[in-house]
Amino acid sequence: MRRRASLILLAFAVFFAALSPLLRWYAFPRLAKIPPNQYQETVLEARPATLLNYSTLKAEKVDKITIVQTLKGNVEESEKIERSAGRDVVVWDALSYVQGPDGKMVSKIPERYIFDAHSQDPVHATGESVDGDPVSREGIEFKWPFLTEKRDYEYFDAQTRTSSPIHYEGTRNFRGMSVYYFEQTIPWTKVPMPKTMPIKNITPAQIAKTGMTRWYTTKRMFWVDPVTGAPVNGEEVHREELRNAKAMGMAQDTVTVFAGHVKMREDYVVSIVDLVKSQRLLVLLLTSYLPWGFLVLALALLALSLWLEARSRRPGAAEAAGQREPEPAPTPA
Repeated sequence: MRRRASLILLAFAVFFAALSPLLRWYAFPRLAKIPPNQYQETVLEARPATLLNYSTLKAEKVDKITIVQTLKGNVEESEKIERSAGRDVVVWDALSYVQGPDGKMVSKIPERYIFDAHSQDPVHATGESVDGDPVSREGIEFKWPFLTEKRDYEYFDAQTRTSSPIHYEGTRNFRGMSVYYFEQTIPWTKVPMPKTMPIKNITPAQIAKTGMTRWYTTKRMFWVDPVTGAPVNGEEVHREELRNAKAMGMAQDTVTVFAGHVKMREDYVVSIVDLVKSQRLLVLLLTSYLPWGFLVLALALLALSLWLEARSRRPGAAEAAGQREPEPAPTPA
């Protein structure tokens, strides 16, 4: 019986030893993916800020500027692209909506972001765009890959429609989580006018005819959970200007359109941190807890199997007693 139990334990040890790397290197890359129907809303604020008053055509200090960012998974489009791409694809329809302290729209920039559901690599397909302009992204946007590495990544900037490195600047502690801090600076760059202007009956084409141009610079900061690749906090030191503004009747040739330190609103930070903490457990189960647990279990089963095998090879108590030499009779006194 001991020998049979030993063989059974050995078989289980081999099974769990093989399952450990299989789960980490085969199952995880296929099971971990972004759901195609995800919806997320984030509110950011710049307090205080500088904003162009379009009625007076002067830059003014305001209490706050609010930016509402939404990401909505387009399931129908993702399924359509998957059929031709032959892999799991996510399509996010994003919108960055900026409003002034009075609640009126300052600008809104729609985007369509298409990427691989597992690796977060961009997928180039019809519809990939920023503010209606076709783009071909390189690098990441909005989210880092699962198991983020301590290195620089190419990050897509929607304003300039270009990608540039976002630099890994070290590991930080954020709300009890160990996160990676990334930073990117976009130098002053000429960028397109938004398609939707805050002034009625004014189009980007009309502004372009005057010779006035829009310029932009920003310092972008992200605190990223390395397990899920999800940012738990984001900030920007953002500045936009109109140059050659005298062509539109403004007093100065360079006018600030928007300037401020944009930060995520506190209630959204708390919500995102809680969500990421719940999701990272699922990733850790596939990448760490279960693989290492199965490996330890395999070693324990192997040790128990060898111990039972050794016990089965030793003679039993009754067998040992039958093989002993008879003791000599006592010598009479």
